[in-house]
Amino acid sequence: MKNMKIVTAYTLFACFATVINIGVQDVAGRMYCGANAIIVSVAAGTIAGLFVKYLLDKRYIFLFRPNDALHDGRTFLLYSAMGIVTTVIFWVFELGFNFLFHTKELRYLGGVIGLAIGYFSKYQLDKRFVFRQGSTA
Repeated sequence: MKNMKIVTAYTLFACFATVINIGVQDVAGRMYCGANAIIVSVAAGTIAGLFVKYLLDKRYIFLFRPNDALHDGRTFLLYSAMGIVTTVIFWVFELGFNFLFHTKELRYLGGVIGLAIGYFSKYQLDKRFVFRQGSTA
């Protein structure tokens, strides 16, 4: 039963972070239409989603309590590093859909698919390497 609660909470948090990510992308895309606007919006959404997801995961999924700000910072850096591969998956899907379909809506659909795959993988990485019991990050 405990595992089902974690799966449910993690899924809800992933959905929430996805909404934040895509929402920030959309706002950034409306505010900036210059060179590399898509890359700028995708990066802004990625950063926003990263912070939201870290805060939710560390507190509610992994019940992580850092010793101090430095410990929290190191843990966040490790969390971010584990996200590099999953971010590449997300970006490949989103930018790939943009390349194939040339519409904002289908680009966002690609982003949602990429984020779903990435978050599934990221949980395993975070559980094993970032928030393992006794971690001093």
